[in-house]
Amino acid sequence: MTLSLTLPTPTGTLAPYTLRGTAPVKPPPGVKFTRIAYSAAHVVADPLAAIDPWLQCAIDWDGTLAYRRHLWSLGLGVAEAMDTAQRGMGLDWPTSLTLIRRTLDAAKDVPGALVASGCGTDQLSLIDAKGVDDVIRAYEVQMEAIEALGGRLIVMASRALAHVARGPADYERVYDRILSQARQPVVLHWLGDMFDPALAGYWGAKNIDTAMDTALGIIAAHAHKVDGIKISLLDKDKEIAMRRRLPPGVRMYTGDDFNYAELIAGDGFGSEPTHGKSDALLGIFDAIAPAASAALGELAQGDTGKFHAILGPTVALSRHIFAAPTRFYKTGVVFMAWLNGHQKHFTMVGGQHSTRSLQHLAELFRLADAANLLEQPERAVGRMKTLLALHGVEA
Repeated sequence: MTLSLTLPTPTGTLAPYTLRGTAPVKPPPGVKFTRIAYSAAHVVADPLAAIDPWLQCAIDWDGTLAYRRHLWSLGLGVAEAMDTAQRGMGLDWPTSLTLIRRTLDAAKDVPGALVASGCGTDQLSLIDAKGVDDVIRAYEVQMEAIEALGGRLIVMASRALAHVARGPADYERVYDRILSQARQPVVLHWLGDMFDPALAGYWGAKNIDTAMDTALGIIAAHAHKVDGIKISLLDKDKEIAMRRRLPPGVRMYTGDDFNYAELIAGDGFGSEPTHGKSDALLGIFDAIAPAASAALGELAQGDTGKFHAILGPTVALSRHIFAAPTRFYKTGVVFMAWLNGHQKHFTMVGGQHSTRSLQHLAELFRLADAANLLEQPERAVGRMKTLLALHGVEA
């Protein structure tokens, strides 16, 4: 059956579009990945809650946990309560902790389910952040709460720390305190200012190489407490340079949603295995989960050609979803979940579904089709037509 509709173009005109309609590649059954792969997972909002969406947070817990089970079924881990879950953009700390608790409980029923949870300082407002000690206390509150649930930590970059720090020594002091207390090795988190402008100059320097030196020094001083570091700078050369300098056994978790395919495949550099490849902690894996799983399965079987054949076409989609302003990428992630039937509606916590234009979403639809990521093309067309009608377009 031919599937066609009328879509807006970047110039504001309308043009017919016929889908390829090719279903996503299915992962090879029973394959164990040779990379650790976390998907930073989104949350499903509750559109029926009687709240003010810009001011209050209401979660559809059944839908949210169902999506995590979907990710686990594909062999992917869940990076919980991260920026993809709208942490700091509608998802507050109390709701984040409830999300972490519910996810950890759900994981108990899934053999081998992998979960790591975001630990930050977002309960500390910038107005109340007077100094480094305030930041340390805020981290410790979240750290204690997550570890009490049995959770593993992703130590998220802190807006409050970026606000109060006067140089690298302040970062060293905070991370020395936090890492020395961690019950088990953590994942550190370096989020570039394209994702969050409030994190500009993180690690105490605007120059990336200088900032990297500070981060590497902190990691080297606490290597036994650091499982790895996720960096999201959208600069593959910086990631590779840092990866090659990590202490033995410390992993690089790519957060590069522009260049993930080649970074995960790796370059085989050096005798230390973790220096020649990146593991993954990616928001885009939420939107492309079946393809990510299938590609990682092929890589595990030594077929890099198939790995790139599956994952390569998703890169154009990812670059579009994460286009500037990059912090609005969550809208595209949730849009994909709606198109693919993983949630019943296209609404988001904080009203964030309004951050992208109809033209942006139409191009996303075309790129998802080109990357074979529309799981049920008929449903996707029907939902896209619903969105078009809401915007006055007869598709």
